[in-house]
Amino acid sequence: MPENATEVTAAGIARLAGVGRAAVSNWRRRHADFPQPVGGSATSPSFALSDVERWLRDQGKLAEVPLRERVWQEVAGHPAGAAQALVHTGCALLLVRDRPTAWLELTRASDERMAQTLPYAVDHVLTVRLGPDVPSAPGPAAPPGGVGTPRTADASGPDAPSVPDASGHAAAGPDAPVPGSTVPSAPAPGSAPGSGSGALHHANLPEASGVHRARAVHTPTARDLLPSVPLLRAAAELAAGIGAGQAFEFLLGRHLDANPRQYTLTPPHLAELMADLAEPPSDEGRPASARPLRSVLDPAAGTGTLLRAVTGPAALYAQEADAGLAALTALRLALRADATRDAPASPAVRTGDTLRADAFPRLATDTVLCHPPFNDRNWGHDELAYDPRWEYGFPARVESELAWVQHALARLRDGGTAVLLMPPAAASRRSGRRIRADLLRRGALRAVIALPAGAAPPYGIPLHLWVLRRPTPGVRPGPDLLLADTAALAAPAAEPGGKAAGGGRDRIDWPVVRAAVLDAWRDRTDLPGVSRVVPVVELLDDDVDLAPARYLHRPAPGGGAAGLGEVRERLAETLRLTARLTPPPVAPAAPAHRPRTTVGELARGGALSLHAGTAAPGGPAPVLTEHDVLTGAGPTAATPTGPETPGTAQDEPVLLQTGDVVVPVLGGGTVVRVVGERDAGAALGRNLQLLRPDPAALDPWFLAGFLRGTSNNRQASSYASTAARLDARRLHLPRMPLAEQRRFGERFRELAAFEEALRSAERIGGLLIQGMYDGLADGTVAPT
Repeated sequence: MPENATEVTAAGIARLAGVGRAAVSNWRRRHADFPQPVGGSATSPSFALSDVERWLRDQGKLAEVPLRERVWQEVAGHPAGAAQALVHTGCALLLVRDRPTAWLELTRASDERMAQTLPYAVDHVLTVRLGPDVPSAPGPAAPPGGVGTPRTADASGPDAPSVPDASGHAAAGPDAPVPGSTVPSAPAPGSAPGSGSGALHHANLPEASGVHRARAVHTPTARDLLPSVPLLRAAAELAAGIGAGQAFEFLLGRHLDANPRQYTLTPPHLAELMADLAEPPSDEGRPASARPLRSVLDPAAGTGTLLRAVTGPAALYAQEADAGLAALTALRLALRADATRDAPASPAVRTGDTLRADAFPRLATDTVLCHPPFNDRNWGHDELAYDPRWEYGFPARVESELAWVQHALARLRDGGTAVLLMPPAAASRRSGRRIRADLLRRGALRAVIALPAGAAPPYGIPLHLWVLRRPTPGVRPGPDLLLADTAALAAPAAEPGGKAAGGGRDRIDWPVVRAAVLDAWRDRTDLPGVSRVVPVVELLDDDVDLAPARYLHRPAPGGGAAGLGEVRERLAETLRLTARLTPPPVAPAAPAHRPRTTVGELARGGALSLHAGTAAPGGPAPVLTEHDVLTGAGPTAATPTGPETPGTAQDEPVLLQTGDVVVPVLGGGTVVRVVGERDAGAALGRNLQLLRPDPAALDPWFLAGFLRGTSNNRQASSYASTAARLDARRLHLPRMPLAEQRRFGERFRELAAFEEALRSAERIGGLLIQGMYDGLADGTVAPT
């Protein structure tokens, strides 16, 4: 095998071939010519991608590897790791987008020559977009700037931040290479790329000790780039088809999906809502291109999702403690828009602990967006006791979130707006009541908005949004606080599809939640059960509890006392239907010994086809999720507008057809779903397997009924330490003529209708019971 060849794991092989990981394990056991591991460990071996592709083609299991899959496998199998491979890829994509002619000249050379020359071309585009690798010395302090202008060093001095030109590039110094030129010449002997650049950039701001003074993305060396050259060529080919920014989004999304425990992500729809809440009132309704330039800071940038959600011209500032993540974020922001007249200003991204070593100590921005780390006891309580940012009180050790709140306020200009995602405990913990009280008295806290559970990790609790505004000297503080609770808007309790109330990770109707929150924020009006404007004096008690649920009474289930009669009638009708559908007494029979086959054998014979689900909710089409199948709900509704989740935009979804049979992969249950008219056209979600039978050979209800057998599921499942995984290919079916299949299928269909009626009766009965409890407790129902 060639040195530094791309490697792929069993999961990657399964993705390439469109099968489950169990199938890959079976291939390794049954085929002596299956490629041998070349790396990894005994429990997680890795294989040479080229050998795997050759074997799959020889076996007829792979016609052609899609380009995006090939690029991703090269990223995942990079010898320096996927994160470093993504940094190299982002640098190359930035060069492809900003200097396509230079890139084409570079690609004409051999891999070795290209690796030697590439650092100088990359350094140029990084310098233009992100500033030089060695910042200039900080200049003297200056008075605060005007509205929409970061408060930094004197704008007329030699260290002034650059202003983007019409092409979206930052203005460079006289010694910087001219954009659009061909491959730059090598520097003088003994110099390094970037060391002699005289480019000035708005990222060159004064920095505190403890902050990495160089830019977030360092220029890679020729030695580092040599193993990446084939990857960079393939990534450029992918960018030619879908664009450089979208190519990087796809690869970064795959990386984040492959490492869910390593990163705490902000969902795109939530980021969009936070950015909208921070939008200046004067800009509402104006086209993005017509809005004035404003400055936006994210002091806990993570993957940069919040800053990507900002619309209109904006100078973006970010700080992230993890150096590798900061590099990816800087490249993501730099690639987020094409190099056109409407491109945003180049981002200023710094690496460092924001609370201990603030990278922008003299910055005053128009907007701060932040998803801070929660429950961080090691945030710097002992070192920062006398920090001037604690204008509203010194936070307790357990109140790290209130430290982030005050940091955000300290980085705003007068009248600027901050939106922070907060845990619900921050609104009611007694250790933070004095700080909350001072935020209210001075008018800094303007709204607390409770989101549905599942809006962001941790998905099991309803997080809050805090909207803050830095007080303007001489202006009277606001006399009230907006409290809003959107939990009841996540999914209607009595939805016909049977979806549970209270939301859930895949259950949030983001357009409804977004509209309700923005209407409440902009109009500051009372809406029963959703929002209320509460006078500050009413909140300043001993606890200063700002949890919206304490001040907002949710509508009673079933529509309150007036609607309980209608709910009771619906329950009675459903119970009558359930009685009619109750199966007749069973007729005992001797155990049947029929010839059997497996789903895998039927698939090889062409009687059915198997497909794995890849779609995720939040896109433009409805998705049948694992939760929908387990609860009997309809497909999760499409989102008409909004950002797509990274990594999912390029996947080709499997669309459901009437008669398809859907089986969950995880859980070890016996749930099977036959697709009807309600589900047809939706995309197949993750952790689901689809069996598409040939109507001339298999009856779908017969297939679904026998797949639900308990012993059948047990023998087809493999068990890990925490969960069971079902391999649909191992499920058994009896061999029967089609007419006999249909006789069994009709009985299975009747059982499914009975099951659905029972589920509806349980749901409606629960509404009636809770409504009666609430009515008796609040006095709206008489105890007669």
